[in-house]
Amino acid sequence: MEIGKVPENILKRSVFKQLTVKRPEVLLHSGIGEDCSALAVGEDAIVLSTDPITGTAKNIGNLAFHVTANDIAAAGAELVGILLTILLPPGSGEDELKEIMQDISGLAGEYHVEILGGHTEVSAAVNQTLVSVTGVGRAPKDALITTGGLRPGQELVVTKWIGLEGTSILVREKQEELAGHLPPELLERARGFDRYLSVVPDSRVAVQTGVSAMHDVTEGGIFGALWEMAAASGVGLEVDLKKIPIKQETIEICEFFDINPYMLISSGAMLIGTDHGSRLVEALRERGIHSAVVGYATEGNDRIIRNGDERRFLEPPRADELYRVL
Repeated sequence: MEIGKVPENILKRSVFKQLTVKRPEVLLHSGIGEDCSALAVGEDAIVLSTDPITGTAKNIGNLAFHVTANDIAAAGAELVGILLTILLPPGSGEDELKEIMQDISGLAGEYHVEILGGHTEVSAAVNQTLVSVTGVGRAPKDALITTGGLRPGQELVVTKWIGLEGTSILVREKQEELAGHLPPELLERARGFDRYLSVVPDSRVAVQTGVSAMHDVTEGGIFGALWEMAAASGVGLEVDLKKIPIKQETIEICEFFDINPYMLISSGAMLIGTDHGSRLVEALRERGIHSAVVGYATEGNDRIIRNGDERRFLEPPRADELYRVL
């Protein structure tokens, strides 16, 4: 298999088919595109999600926190606590571990999240630092939002801009290579894209406005997120490529590396299904969050991307474009 997410057909055949136990306390079971599970506890749901950061070791504490916080937010839940697993390669210094913990602890304080515990180890099993975060959140049972809640006729909204995370990673990992070809001010702006990585504010506005499905746009980019939401919901899509918001910095950096920005890891952007696309865009604008209506859900299974007069069928997610460069 290639580096990146396990392909959907293998996931169905070799992972999901092995999951034979279904307990009544579980409100949200594992499935394609579902980043969280949820357990019933009284009138509340306890929402759980876990994710590693494997594409880079730079800025890894910030990335690890936001990826899990975003998963919990996409379920309409409040993040209560996190568990950390930090694996360091032999020869790592204490200063690296301390920096990771300072970054995560700073964000935990900002979002009022307790670090509940975890595991820290130096291991020859890894050749670069790996951080995995498990998030524990809480939401009223009747307010739980899933990736698979999209219904035909609903509009699709994308918040902020796609490719933010991938662009930031590429600038940090390939600074010297990019410096000789792109303006320094462009690279500096792109380096700062990590300030956009949280979708917690996006989620809060969306829940207040009214949504039926949310999915944070991570590995596989917006094309992967669109496929996963459609597959989880059992619907088709009609999406206008030109309406998908993207920064010029992302376009130029992706052109330099000859990669597709629509298949680039995109934490910071959220895909939302709603009956009120224009109303949601306006509500987000009032909170200083850019967004756009990019398409709508349809009956059936045809998932179509329009680019002017050209129409193409969306394909299942492949390896993220980030791995082609790194």
